[in-house]
Amino acid sequence: MPGDEPNQWQAWDDAVVAAREAAAEQENGPADAQGEEAPVPPTLSDSLPTNPSAGDQQRPSYWRCANLKTPAACNWLIPVTDPFGGSGLCSACRLNRTIPDLNDPAHPDNGVLWGQIELAKRRLVSALMALGLPVASRLAEDPERGLMFDFLRPVNGSPIMTGHDTGLITLNLDEADDATREAVRKAMHEPYRTLLGHFRHEVGHYYWDRLVSNTSWMDGFHQLFGDESADYAESLRRNYEEGPPEGWQLHYVSAYASSHPWEDWAECWAHYLHMRDTIDTALSFGLSAANMQLEFTPFTMDALYDPEHEHAQRFLDFLNDWTQLTTMLNEMSRAMGQPDFYPFVLPREVVAKLHFIHLLVTSASWLPQDPAEACELQNEENLAAPPGQTDTLDAEQMIPPGDANSSETEGEPAEAVTGH
Repeated sequence: MPGDEPNQWQAWDDAVVAAREAAAEQENGPADAQGEEAPVPPTLSDSLPTNPSAGDQQRPSYWRCANLKTPAACNWLIPVTDPFGGSGLCSACRLNRTIPDLNDPAHPDNGVLWGQIELAKRRLVSALMALGLPVASRLAEDPERGLMFDFLRPVNGSPIMTGHDTGLITLNLDEADDATREAVRKAMHEPYRTLLGHFRHEVGHYYWDRLVSNTSWMDGFHQLFGDESADYAESLRRNYEEGPPEGWQLHYVSAYASSHPWEDWAECWAHYLHMRDTIDTALSFGLSAANMQLEFTPFTMDALYDPEHEHAQRFLDFLNDWTQLTTMLNEMSRAMGQPDFYPFVLPREVVAKLHFIHLLVTSASWLPQDPAEACELQNEENLAAPPGQTDTLDAEQMIPPGDANSSETEGEPAEAVTGH
């Protein structure tokens, strides 16, 4: 594990390891009708060093998340100095409000499905932290503006609607079953449907509430996405009964995005995260669009939301690199007889929407105006990030001129019945 000095690793303190393992294996309380509260192990402050930086090289700087030995198999570490780490849960796991009942004899696969969900959620949270976005538990860290998750399974035929409601994201556990999810995808005529895509879409709703609503960004939102005051329930009803409007492909990234401005925003947000994480992953393996010889028509500056922005060229390079990368990846998928890696086409109007989202994400406009307070808040967010994910905020530096981009994401759009 990491020691007190850079690149130094040291053995685990036996007492801390034993205490953490005991907490992870502790029995949970009885489940309710939908599931059970996310397990919160007892505080283990007695097992932790009171001053881990005070010269004792045998004391650890991190401990393991208490969900390591659960079906979630969480491999994240918690800094000893994390003010919220006493629960034993990492910054991703303490976002959970409700998890499935792991002792339900009628659904012995609950643990397996929950594990799949947690894997996708950790990738989402890691990406959000890498982008410098605010990520805090509504239960433990920020009861007013934080985020939390319910992972529920249908009971007695009552459907579970995947959706977002004022910081609470609900996900139907059945979506973690590959066969079920694929059947829904086909029934809804979607080109792509994944757990990570669900997370990226729903968290887009959360960040609209958190970063856009009632801010100076609303003018740009109205210009690009439309009037969010349009009747939401009626818009979804019309979408499911009548389908998308004719010619939607010229204006939206997906058919579902055409149903309402909120859904257009959430779909574009999801695709922005798809793009950033996929290109970051490609770059980490040395795969760059600069080495590709593909014939394609690049987007030009006039397709952007703000072509006069000082870093507009960087985003344009990123976007055109994405187009080349996905063209190549689609061809590789076809060579293996698989569906396209990225079965979407980005019309010019969507390019402007993606640029708008990029400007919001890289603006850090949600941070306090006072520099000292902003620095303190950013240090707290860096502390909560998993090791290796602490260089956030200056996201513009992740997009080198003429090259691709950086972050930590990947997935799909399109939801079933989705609420805002």
